[in-house]
Amino acid sequence: MKHFLFTLAITSMMLCPMGAEAQETKEMKYPQAEWTKAGDILMHTPGQELFNGVIHPKAGLFEDYFDVDKAADEHKGYISMLEKNGIRVHKVTDILNEVGIDTLQTLATSVLVYDVSAIPDEDQTASENYRKEVLSKMSRQDLIRCIMLQPTVKLSKTDNNTGYEAQYIQNPLMNMYFTRDQSITTPRGHIICNMNSSQRAPETKIIKTCYEHLGLKPILQISGEGRLEGGDYIPAGTVSFIGCGMRTNETAIKYMLEKDAFGHDTVVVVKDHKLWQMQMHLDTHFNIIDKDLCTMVSSRLNAEPGTKEYNTCDIWARKPGTVTYTKIKEDQPFVKYIQERGFTIIPIDYDDEMHYANNFLTIAPRHIMAVAGQSETLQQRFRDAGVTVEWVPLESLIDGFGAAHCMTQVLQREVYEGYTPTKVQQQITRKADNQPTYNLNGMQVTNPSKGIYIKNGRKVIIK
Repeated sequence: MKHFLFTLAITSMMLCPMGAEAQETKEMKYPQAEWTKAGDILMHTPGQELFNGVIHPKAGLFEDYFDVDKAADEHKGYISMLEKNGIRVHKVTDILNEVGIDTLQTLATSVLVYDVSAIPDEDQTASENYRKEVLSKMSRQDLIRCIMLQPTVKLSKTDNNTGYEAQYIQNPLMNMYFTRDQSITTPRGHIICNMNSSQRAPETKIIKTCYEHLGLKPILQISGEGRLEGGDYIPAGTVSFIGCGMRTNETAIKYMLEKDAFGHDTVVVVKDHKLWQMQMHLDTHFNIIDKDLCTMVSSRLNAEPGTKEYNTCDIWARKPGTVTYTKIKEDQPFVKYIQERGFTIIPIDYDDEMHYANNFLTIAPRHIMAVAGQSETLQQRFRDAGVTVEWVPLESLIDGFGAAHCMTQVLQREVYEGYTPTKVQQQITRKADNQPTYNLNGMQVTNPSKGIYIKNGRKVIIK
């Protein structure tokens, strides 16, 4: 699959599948509002790395066991449904197959560990040299396997055979398919997260590599004590919603405010007091369908003040033309705030919530992709509100504690007409024409002759 490179304004003609005819030109930028038409999405179809997670689901951060092959098929089906809506899906593995071989070797070198603690000191240097030698010989596909499986080889000496024995340990990236979490995309650009769980931390390096290959250099990376995960962020036209609770903390949010990373003059920090795994992110209990329509799980919508389910929010704002935010309101009732902004709230009852009904992806105004199998009551509520729902079969994948929204990182949406940035938004720039040229094995070529090569993430033919 070829990955096109972004410019500040992308037309719908560029986004159409080859051979299709564009009907109108619409500007695409970093998402300003959750409900405008989606243009480009980053996703990862789970592979071999998923298996270790399902053999002990809780340790893998999963809800229950599920069939790995069925999960992969469901994910591919979801991608197909998105593509039929004219959305360009960029797949992590496709990008890794296009990046330079030196980039893959760097990533693999950082994760392939030879544990030499049980062998003599004089053998340890030789083992490190051997590790580098093996990495230098690895094929592209084996480097990708190494990156996804995160292997450790625990060495011990023996008098038999080759002189070494080993135990093999893997720390695979089984949650990689939740591409919502490793970053957030604000009107300013991409921000690399600092995951709450240490076992998911390596995922951010891969996502950062994908952005850089696409010509989308991240504007910020959260580190240190800050914690940020993408499921807690929702852009809403003239305001950013950011959840603060189980997976995202105040340190990260304040850092983003200081760095002017949100791109909206108003930032609403939604404070979660329950800290429950089933509602780990903001998008598990609140989501947006259109500029005047959203959903909320009933336990939050009907919660009484003082209970753990009762969401409150702090409002940070700045005057137009300025950079510094000030907290203008604190501990406001979140439901009231939403209603005062003109949103009608569709309630999602408990049984539907447990089937991940709230974790849908809005791909256009009043057009969502949602997990199939919801109650007739909820289906009627959507119909009454004029919502087009495409029901996605995700019965296996949802046992990983996530659904349609969690599995997508929207890179571009149509411009929201009501968006007025205070500062000049960081532009999405095209990669320079003097980028390196690679052959199909990923080796950089200085003076390419006749053949097929990869340059700027595209295949080029030199005759």
